[in-house]
Amino acid sequence: MAPGNRQGNVDDVNWTDTLMEHAREQLYIDPPRIPIVILAAVLIYIAFLLLVKIFGSRVLTSMSASDAVIIIMFGAVAGRVILGHPPTLAAGIIGLATLMVLEAFFGILREKSGLGHLIDREPILLMFEGAIVTNALRKSHFSYDDVRTSIRKAGIGNFADVQAMILEASGDVSIIRAGSPLDPEMLKDVRGAKELLEAPAQKPHTK
Repeated sequence: MAPGNRQGNVDDVNWTDTLMEHAREQLYIDPPRIPIVILAAVLIYIAFLLLVKIFGSRVLTSMSASDAVIIIMFGAVAGRVILGHPPTLAAGIIGLATLMVLEAFFGILREKSGLGHLIDREPILLMFEGAIVTNALRKSHFSYDDVRTSIRKAGIGNFADVQAMILEASGDVSIIRAGSPLDPEMLKDVRGAKELLEAPAQKPHTK
């Protein structure tokens, strides 16, 4: 065998061995580390639920550049905590599986036990019949600029065209246009809705 061919075969073997070694490192996880990854995923999930409960669903929205940065950082911090060091594919799969099991468990808990109000923030009414609910903005950490942004995103050009704006538990903003039939049942679980439905009509916001 020519020296050049022999050298080429050696390089191919070394490359293959290196690839297999990296694959083994990614797919293998020390057994004692498995419960640590699972526990980290459980704790970070519960911590996130508590933080959303404390600071409100506003932290889940992306109304500005700073909001987007915070949401990205949430994922980065959570991923780093769950994966640990060194981060591996096996740890990532275990962490994701744990988070999915937790989400399924809490979903069943919400449905079967009626404890959803203890786990999630209640939806909150931010606008009604064109008028901004000031107290709701303060409690939900929503700003006047956030309200305007949400109205523009809905393709609405006037405050008076908003029959109801609701900050959902998920952080999404729902807007019902003026003139659309509104069944009070749709606002049954929304904080502040009952009082406003029973109160006299307010003047639309004009600022």
